[in-house]
Amino acid sequence: MTRSYLPGILAMAAVVVASNILVQFLFGQWLTWGAFTYPIAFLITDVMNRVYGAPAARRVVLAGFVTGVICSLIGTQIMGEFGPLVTLRIAIGSGIAFLVAQLSDVAIFSALRSGKWWRAPLASTLVGSTLDTALFFTIAFSASLIWIEPANDVSWATEVLPLLGVGPMVPLWVSLAVADWMVKLSLALIALIPFRMIVQQLQGRALA
Repeated sequence: MTRSYLPGILAMAAVVVASNILVQFLFGQWLTWGAFTYPIAFLITDVMNRVYGAPAARRVVLAGFVTGVICSLIGTQIMGEFGPLVTLRIAIGSGIAFLVAQLSDVAIFSALRSGKWWRAPLASTLVGSTLDTALFFTIAFSASLIWIEPANDVSWATEVLPLLGVGPMVPLWVSLAVADWMVKLSLALIALIPFRMIVQQLQGRALA
């Protein structure tokens, strides 16, 4: 590991820790504050991939995964109003979603890196974000996966309500997932601006 990777590793760890804390605080009816910080992880991965290559990006992803596991272990020991802050299903869903989504992001970015500058970060983040949302919410809350943790009551998440309060009738967790996914897609577009600026600065520094 070179010293050049350290800022990316520290940034990823900070985002993962912040997101694990902020997910405890609601933002409106369908989101938590963590929904706005977690997408920054894709920006960090893409910057590392563009500037230092896929191996460096994968090291940063691994650092984020390890940090997430530590946060989950700590969360299982903290009791909230309805039990541990982090249940087994949430821990498993979070870990699998992060690893699959981020490694997919690295692979897609690498495949598209020779195209226009915006194509690789946009496509990789859109696919990675979609995978992340689908995997996490399905594993953590779907009634079909209750066997993962039978003692964990997720009936609140399976209550059937209108999608985002206005659409067809779906389980509550689907509305939560759709809202989370929409935030990720929006931030994927916005993140192109800092991506371009950070990459230009780092590449310019490397050539200096």
